[in-house]
Amino acid sequence: MKKDLLETLKEKGALLGGHFLLSSGLHSPDYVQCALALKDTALARELGKDLASLWKGEKPDAVLSPAMGGLIIGHETAAALGVDFLFAERQEGRLTLRRGFSLPAGSRVVIVEDVFTTGKSTMETEELARGLGIKVLGALSMIDRTAKPAFPFPSASLLRLALTVYEPAVCPLCAGGAPLVKPGSRTAR
Repeated sequence: MKKDLLETLKEKGALLGGHFLLSSGLHSPDYVQCALALKDTALARELGKDLASLWKGEKPDAVLSPAMGGLIIGHETAAALGVDFLFAERQEGRLTLRRGFSLPAGSRVVIVEDVFTTGKSTMETEELARGLGIKVLGALSMIDRTAKPAFPFPSASLLRLALTVYEPAVCPLCAGGAPLVKPGSRTAR
């Protein structure tokens, strides 16, 4: 699976090279833009099934994903689990449920994202759920590029990628004059 997913990401043009500003504020010569792979609906469906098969905990009542990156893979994973799908989006800088989405207090969810980078979106989603009386059973992602997942609940990913990162002050890409690109949906700190 790991080799296949990495090769698929390359084939789909989703593993990018350049000079990227990550949401952590770090710089990297590598970026995974899962949307470029997930635009293939058959592949998205297959990856959702693969991700759902990683879930070994109790069955959730729903999948909850942070927008934007978690939308497609979260929906497909929810379909494979046979549960509803909801997404949280930013309003005034905070994740919230909008569009009439709600779950009763005591509901159980699994958070699904495309990439765990810093874990911040996952934890913001957990904070939102907890504030609504919703229990987070765990989290799933297509790719984990964190140094090490540090969630207070079970997590799993289809692929772990250790990609190079630099502090801005010592970034050789900056020193070389490479243009810096901010590809994600979260504002860098």
